[in-house]
Amino acid sequence: IVCLLIFIADVAVKVYVIGWEEFCINKWLIGYVVVIAASVVDWAITVSMICNETIRVRRLIRPFFLLQNSSLMKKTLKCIKRTLPEIASVILLLALHLCLFTMIGMLIFPRSEDPKKNGEWETYFRNLPRALSSLLVLLTTANNPDGTYILMNLLTAIIYNQFRGYLLMSVQTSIIRRRLGIRAAFEVLCCKRQGHSSNSEDHEERVQVNTVLEVMSRVQMKSFYRQAVIKAAQEFRDGFLDGEAFQRLFDELDKDRIREHPPNPEYSLPILQWIQSTCSHYYLTVVGNVVALANVICICTVLVLDSEKVVSQRDGYYMEVINCAFILYYVLEMVLKLIAFGWRGYLSYKNNIFDGLFTVLLLVLQMAIFLTYRISYKMGLLSLWEMVRLVNMLIVFRFLRIIPEIKLMALVASTLVDLVKNLRAFAGILVVVYYVYAVIGIWLFHGAIPPPGGSSTENSTSNITMECGSYEQLEYWPNNFDDFASSLVLLYDVMVVNNWQVFMDAYTRYTTEWSKVYFVSWWLTSSVMWVNLFVALILENFTYKWDKCHALSVSDVERTRYETTVQRMFREHVQEPTQEELLVQLQQHPHLHLIR
Repeated sequence: IVCLLIFIADVAVKVYVIGWEEFCINKWLIGYVVVIAASVVDWAITVSMICNETIRVRRLIRPFFLLQNSSLMKKTLKCIKRTLPEIASVILLLALHLCLFTMIGMLIFPRSEDPKKNGEWETYFRNLPRALSSLLVLLTTANNPDGTYILMNLLTAIIYNQFRGYLLMSVQTSIIRRRLGIRAAFEVLCCKRQGHSSNSEDHEERVQVNTVLEVMSRVQMKSFYRQAVIKAAQEFRDGFLDGEAFQRLFDELDKDRIREHPPNPEYSLPILQWIQSTCSHYYLTVVGNVVALANVICICTVLVLDSEKVVSQRDGYYMEVINCAFILYYVLEMVLKLIAFGWRGYLSYKNNIFDGLFTVLLLVLQMAIFLTYRISYKMGLLSLWEMVRLVNMLIVFRFLRIIPEIKLMALVASTLVDLVKNLRAFAGILVVVYYVYAVIGIWLFHGAIPPPGGSSTENSTSNITMECGSYEQLEYWPNNFDDFASSLVLLYDVMVVNNWQVFMDAYTRYTTEWSKVYFVSWWLTSSVMWVNLFVALILENFTYKWDKCHALSVSDVERTRYETTVQRMFREHVQEPTQEELLVQLQQHPHLHLIR
């Protein structure tokens, strides 16, 4: 009830701010009110029944609160809605494909008078629902990888073609809104000046720089952007800004702060100067990567030689000596770089932070090994091999330092980082879909499959089978709808089509044939829709980065990752609105009344 009261206060404030007329045409806010009202009614029913009811409707509609408060999720849903007709056409083709081959299969494998010849009929084509589900399982590549080569790839191509311009459209809309807001600010500031002087048309189309500076001193934004805009405004010596100059002034908001590396320290000693000039060279990094590779090769060699030995038989003494030599080099490399760049310059590089952190951990662990085994390497709380194993794992993780140094690997890594940032809306909607299907699954199938050894009804015992590959023979008992966590695991198994026909067959036997509708609909929603959508977005992101960065160096690839925003990345593809178009939209704006 506390959460519902917060939502009620939230929607009341929004209605008060935008007004009643705007509220009446806003479908999301109307839905917000309806969902809150339904939740309150359902909560009242729960209280009146002393929490003994079996179904709570508010659990099913609860994800609406997440969707309603995310503009990016709303935009994504709108894009998905636009894609559904194309997806539906391919799904219809899939349905016709399945129906055609189902009829052919039932004609080829009818029931024979000889029971020994009824294997295919009994297993796959006994009736129409079983025949359809059998061929659908083959189509989903479960135990049949050929099913995805034609029609499913066509579906992926359609989704990719529909979503390839999704980010560009989003950026285009965002740019237009920003340009419209900046132009509106320009018009408002011009209106304020008109009270002082309305004789010159020149002054009506310009804004004083001092006015802009005063406004910028009061707005809430990052100090970096505020200082950048103020610095750009002060460059206008005549003290006035026209419309185009006012727009260009706020292009500074599209730029991310470029973090410059601090200058290297200055040394008077020749030896320090030589160390600085030598260790600040790129070749030191190359040598460090070669040494790290050699260390990993040594670890791999020892693991191959000791693969047949149990842990108690492995002797980590020689591996410890080898690692000690490499760790000494890592420490020397870190010290030389600290001398060359200074500690601030050293920490300004992410690769150095990564290397330094693991080097310090390795050094601490190595000192602990020396202190523990200074008398005999077989003494201590842990065996020497277990301590060396920890060192080896840290060394393997440290080897990831080579990723930013190889162009293609740096490109792939930056693509993965961008996906984490840009796919939050899609991941949020996927969480909503998972939640809804899990709740529905609990309602429909809670307790349908009793665990082994428990009390079972006559109906459930008649459905138990130990046939090879069945739910019972594979012991899939934890995969059920008896609680929320187990439901999520089972839904994930179906999404990745990991023996999903086993679950569908089990719930068909324990409940009804109509349970197949639930599993097939979840497969269509998750595997067909969302997996293909993620593949399409990964392709779009990587293709754009490859086209953009294939002619750049590794350092340039790393620089473009933090130097520009998404708006600036797509700037060359975005169509800038003209000043006339912005003025027309401003004149039609319902909440802005300019007196000119």
